[in-house]
Amino acid sequence: MESKIDTISDGTVTTPQGFHAGATAAQIKQGSGDKLDLGILFSQELCVTAGLFTTNRIKSAPVLLCQERLKKGRAAAVVVNSGCANASTGKPGLADAAEMAALTAKALGADAEDVLVASTGVIGQRLPMERIREGINHISLSDNGGHDLARAMMTTDTVPKEIAITASAEGLRFTIGGVVKGSGMIHPNLGTLLCFLTTDAAVEPDFLQEALHQAADVSFNMVSIDGDTSPSDTLLLLANGMAGNPPVSSGGKAAELFQQALDQVCIHLAKAVARDGEGATKLLEVTVNGAASKADAALAARTIVSSPLWKVAVYGHDPNWGRVVAALGRSGAEVKESSLDLHIGDILVLKCGIPQPYDESDVVRVLARDEVPVTLDLNMGTASATAWGCDLTEKYVIINSQYTT
Repeated sequence: MESKIDTISDGTVTTPQGFHAGATAAQIKQGSGDKLDLGILFSQELCVTAGLFTTNRIKSAPVLLCQERLKKGRAAAVVVNSGCANASTGKPGLADAAEMAALTAKALGADAEDVLVASTGVIGQRLPMERIREGINHISLSDNGGHDLARAMMTTDTVPKEIAITASAEGLRFTIGGVVKGSGMIHPNLGTLLCFLTTDAAVEPDFLQEALHQAADVSFNMVSIDGDTSPSDTLLLLANGMAGNPPVSSGGKAAELFQQALDQVCIHLAKAVARDGEGATKLLEVTVNGAASKADAALAARTIVSSPLWKVAVYGHDPNWGRVVAALGRSGAEVKESSLDLHIGDILVLKCGIPQPYDESDVVRVLARDEVPVTLDLNMGTASATAWGCDLTEKYVIINSQYTT
């Protein structure tokens, strides 16, 4: 079965058949003016739905609501707001999340139990429900509304992050779209930020959850901005089956194609998050090859990309690669110094644990690029992993020291 995957120009979460979205400026954050901050994603057909959520033991009210409702594995819509996380708000917060879902269901003519909720913003504040009640009634849905939804989800993000791809093979064609928000408080594990993925493929429920886990493991779980994990992290995948294919299940070429396409979408969105980290000027990419296990490779890559010392070195174009080695050594991965090779860009600085001759100015030029790649070969096995992050700048401190003021 010959397969093909193509990126759709200007694609978004509503590009797959049957999905619609819209957003409004509800002024959830006072003084936000005409900034979009409340949106709805809706499928005209009920969706098989999978989800992953924060591993923070403090979970927002929307996360708790979604986890409960997804036990039945289906959804028709998601309502999302920015400006207030509805986290650490107790029973009143749970009631607010349920009311958001009920209001959305009424506006759509859907069952309230089939509406999921996501919120992002300041922790410890109640939602301004009067503004949300009014705002939901002002949202107009369209099949091009994913672009507005992507903007409505943003907090400190500087750009919307969205994509859609088509995948095809003999007798099979489907589309996957997605939007994500995230710029700070990012160090997820089996969940991420706020991310909504849609597909018009028909997919068996168990395989959909399995595919989402695998896609998250190679994308969102390999991103770190600042080492913190939000109580609101939500990753949802809705499949409405409108492509008309036989349901994709584990095993076989159809499952392989679906997984490949989903991975591609998630990696694109994960890199977009890393590139737009709070105050960031560069995308960092760390690839670890030759690890003893996949877990070791992932652990090493994530530890290095999240190292504050390496992040500030890259920002300052300081060729202090010893910080990479130090982070690797504390990562917990199996490492043998005499087997270690290290490249900064295409410049070999360490071979079999021994520093190599190179021109420091060449490394400085690599660090001055918009994208800074680092490759390590542990020579301990055959496993590999790649992680993404960003540099650490003064602007990050300014953003987070004035977040609520």
